[in-house]
Amino acid sequence: MRSDNLEGLRVAVLAADGFEQVELTSPVEALEDRGARVDVVSLHEGRIRGVNHMYPGKKVRVDYTLDEVGVDDYDALLLPGGLINPDTLRQSDRVLDFVSAFNAQGKPIAMICHAPWVLISAGMVSGRRLTSWPGIKHDVLNAGGVWSDESVVRDRNWVSSRGPHDLPEFNEAAADLFAEHAPVVVEVEEERGGGLGMLAAGIAAAAAGYAVWQYLQARGDGYEEAAPAPLAATTPMPLPPEPVEVERVVIVGDGVQL
Repeated sequence: MRSDNLEGLRVAVLAADGFEQVELTSPVEALEDRGARVDVVSLHEGRIRGVNHMYPGKKVRVDYTLDEVGVDDYDALLLPGGLINPDTLRQSDRVLDFVSAFNAQGKPIAMICHAPWVLISAGMVSGRRLTSWPGIKHDVLNAGGVWSDESVVRDRNWVSSRGPHDLPEFNEAAADLFAEHAPVVVEVEEERGGGLGMLAAGIAAAAAGYAVWQYLQARGDGYEEAAPAPLAATTPMPLPPEPVEVERVVIVGDGVQL
């Protein structure tokens, strides 16, 4: 089932030079179309170059390095494949620590193609069910994983796919998994603003009434003494001994000026 509500979801795309071009750009576009905020996180700043199988591809901008962000900055993790990219990532202790901490918190991870190499090196695959590029099937099996030749495999907080030909199914499955972990966004600003406005108006009215009372007391008009006991509804309400004209009440800061 396709999910269109990823507003507020923060996704880290962990990649290095040599990532399979379409395995990064296609999922990122699909996630952003659904409202997610997606950052490319890498080992170094600047740009990283993609590949189209064996041929050089385009570069993408790195938003943050692993030195600048942590697991708590993101709700979901996307791992594109390619031959060079995951082989480079798996040799970094920072990458392995990041991925391990992400999984330990039960946050969702979507991986495709050769990306499971990273999880294998992090010691996370044993007993887990997943798929990958067929060329690393035995790497998964030797690490204790359960490999399945399917376009998409879901195992708890993981979604995996075999390669670029599975991208339509992979994008949808990743979005559905991520949506389960998306923060709840509640629109309260208008209601909150209205409540604050009513509160401010009430305070202003109370301050103005208090200022009038103080003014009458200072005039010695016996406002309180002149207040009669409750009368029948048909009896006219008596007026104060001397009518008092108050031109205006001005609230200035915390004070009241007449």
